[in-house]
Amino acid sequence: MKKAKRKKNIKKQVIAMAQAAHGSAPDIAGLNIANPTGIISSAVMLLKWLAEKHVDRKLTEVATTVEHALYQTLQDEVKTKDLGGHASTSEFTEDILEKIKSLQH
Repeated sequence: MKKAKRKKNIKKQVIAMAQAAHGSAPDIAGLNIANPTGIISSAVMLLKWLAEKHVDRKLTEVATTVEHALYQTLQDEVKTKDLGGHASTSEFTEDILEKIKSLQH
């Protein structure tokens, strides 16, 4: 005797997760020398995905602004030690934030 197959009503869901490279880097915890480029880039990708999913032009603008500010910071040679620069995590991030502010005006 064959078992009856049950059909399930499964609603297709599309989800996303933004995550930078793995690892907690305990050796540099609290030293203000981590490079935030990975997590910032990951956030940009998530914003772009959300913008597409929700057809939200403002999210696209925010993602583009953050991405542009990140690239401009790197082009201006503001880099953390691992990239050959001298900026701390805070200094690198502050430079990006200043660029975002200037791009909004």
